[in-house]
Amino acid sequence: MKALPKKLLPLTLFGIAVTSLFSVRPAQAYTVTLEQVGSNVVATGGGALDLTGLTFEQNFLNAPPQIQANFSLMITGPGGANQSQYVGFTGPTHFGSGDLVFADTGSGDGVGIFGTSIIVPQGYISGAALSSSATFNNATLASLGATPGFYSWTWGDGENQFFALEIGSVGVPGVPDGGSTVSLLGCALLGLAALRRKLKLLKPIS
Repeated sequence: MKALPKKLLPLTLFGIAVTSLFSVRPAQAYTVTLEQVGSNVVATGGGALDLTGLTFEQNFLNAPPQIQANFSLMITGPGGANQSQYVGFTGPTHFGSGDLVFADTGSGDGVGIFGTSIIVPQGYISGAALSSSATFNNATLASLGATPGFYSWTWGDGENQFFALEIGSVGVPGVPDGGSTVSLLGCALLGLAALRRKLKLLKPIS
């Protein structure tokens, strides 16, 4: 096989780096933060879900915003809309000792974790953006029986899809694969820079 011209080597290496970057399958995650805001507790969710790897269970009506820490139940949104239930993930069976409490208000998409099920709006398409909230008036994390911490329910290839719940200000770990993707591109670019310096040193003197 004929060797590539030296001028093409940097472009070839850069092309490999970019191709590798986009061939890495990104993780999908929906994250809910549950925190004290004044005299209320507010749950705010955002992100996207990939339903690949989950199994459709049923459609149903009217799952109002609610929490039940001793059953891994956290649903945000306005309630009253058609929703779908999916199963097939792994994760904690509780995130505290609290019993069922309904939220006073909710908005956005009806989405949440319900024991062994993921709840999404009926007709939801994997990867579409979701956002929702729920407010528990005159409540505290303690009164809701929610233990501060980070909890996640995972599924998919390498379990890189997940629903996450952050209770209190504990900090959400990085989305899986994000760091490795950046590192891959960084190493490739460093290699490109080193190769360019080497070629410059080997350039014939005219």
